[in-house]
Amino acid sequence: MAFYGIPIILKEGTSVESRETALSENISAIRSISEAIKTTLGPKGLSKMLVDSIGDVTVTNDSFSILDEIEVEHPAAKIITQLAKLMNKNIGDGVTKAIIMLGELLKYGKELLDQKVHPNVILSGYHKASLHCSQILSEISHQISMDEKELKKVAKTALSTKSTFGNAEKMADIATKACLRVVEKRGEKNLVDLDLIQIMKKEGESLANSSFIDGLIVDKEVVNESMPKSVKDAKIALIDHSLEITKTEFDADVRIVDPSQIKAFKQQEDDILHNLIQFIIDSGANVVFCQKGIDDIAQYYLSNNGIMAIRRIKRSDLQKLMKATDGKIITDIKTMTSSDLGQAGSVEEKQIGKDKMIFVENCDNPKSTSILIRGGTRHIAEDAERALKNALSVIKIALEDNYVVPGAGAVEMEVSKRLMKLAKSINTRESIAVEAFSKSIESIPLILAENAGMEPMEILAKLHSKHEQSSGQFYGINLDTKEIYDAFANGVCEPTRVLQQAIKSATEMSMMILRIDEVISASKEGGGPKMPQSPQDDLED
Repeated sequence: MAFYGIPIILKEGTSVESRETALSENISAIRSISEAIKTTLGPKGLSKMLVDSIGDVTVTNDSFSILDEIEVEHPAAKIITQLAKLMNKNIGDGVTKAIIMLGELLKYGKELLDQKVHPNVILSGYHKASLHCSQILSEISHQISMDEKELKKVAKTALSTKSTFGNAEKMADIATKACLRVVEKRGEKNLVDLDLIQIMKKEGESLANSSFIDGLIVDKEVVNESMPKSVKDAKIALIDHSLEITKTEFDADVRIVDPSQIKAFKQQEDDILHNLIQFIIDSGANVVFCQKGIDDIAQYYLSNNGIMAIRRIKRSDLQKLMKATDGKIITDIKTMTSSDLGQAGSVEEKQIGKDKMIFVENCDNPKSTSILIRGGTRHIAEDAERALKNALSVIKIALEDNYVVPGAGAVEMEVSKRLMKLAKSINTRESIAVEAFSKSIESIPLILAENAGMEPMEILAKLHSKHEQSSGQFYGINLDTKEIYDAFANGVCEPTRVLQQAIKSATEMSMMILRIDEVISASKEGGGPKMPQSPQDDLED
């Protein structure tokens, strides 16, 4: 490979691919993933069984989990994995749509390049179409309130695309209650910290037995069998301090010359622990959550006074308990008072499956809550957890933004229609790129219909006809009856931000791929620098 006039030195074995080859391979790699993901879209989407290198099996239709599990080698395919991770982290939904639209944008972009349309024309048209999409979505968005009924519609729409085994209604109810518990008003904005919602999953029962806990679950058990296993009207001490005699930070020798001194020494240790426990008793606490250890002697004193104690609590759980019970984390036991204690209607040790867990329930105004997911098998429980996290994410966005758009392919159909009108109004070659963008968005309702076993072109024609009417902008596909219906009127909606981000991410990624004109791959093995050949060397070759 010769570089005329450009002093580039490449390592031995480095390969350089031309624009046509690079573009073809990149688009092919991305579209192969997009095609695989297509079948998971919508309520009628199918699942994938993923088997990793050590034989562990994951069954899911969650596109992020699929991309996270599979190991891809192609550089362009790795970019899609990064896109999925960013979408999942920042939005929590819309990954499937983003990947499908990316594949379609690249497909139509490649067709335009083959027709000798300049890349910059395509990129300009895509950018213009993306900006216009944001305007369209703002125009057709519907404002919602913090009403539980409205938010439940958003959650149910998200869960309808997941494997909930007929429990979408129950799980939507659980997710909505959990988010409303932790929502915080700051000025005019609502903020939802999903880290305050603890999700515990235990296999062994039906998914229908999953529950919302108005408090917290701690995956521990009572430290001593003689302690009470259930406490009503709990006064909870959250202690970040050891209830045991700890070793000093330096080595020291204790010389005992009289056998009676052994007893005195031991008694002194017991007195130290007894005094610590007395401070807890005097505060009025009847439940103790200790981040560190609890000595046998301390357990004895606590048990004798009817105090339930749980030890070695994770710091994160201690902080959640503080939020749930409105207590304070105590670092100095000697200064603790009744005002430092948290409150809960009940604290009880329960047997869940093979494990024992502590349930802190009926808190007055908990700002941290728990959800217990049950499942007949580990795979069902794990997939239900993924579905629930997805529902929590969309409720969080709906609470923070207050705007939703119709689902069931209605919003994509309306956006596609308006983009087509925009394309007709443009007098430059960018119009064909905007038209290609419109077709890419239209692929979503098309794939929804395909996955439901419907005749896609027939249902698309019905949607086109309805959306041409002024009252038809909210019409999508009823995948159960295989007809079209008003998605908003039937409670099918999703947060506006989800689709906005999906379109934005797909557009930016497609523009980046279409802009690549060469792929330079470094050698995997060592080797000296590769000197550029001279024009004369080329002629001799």
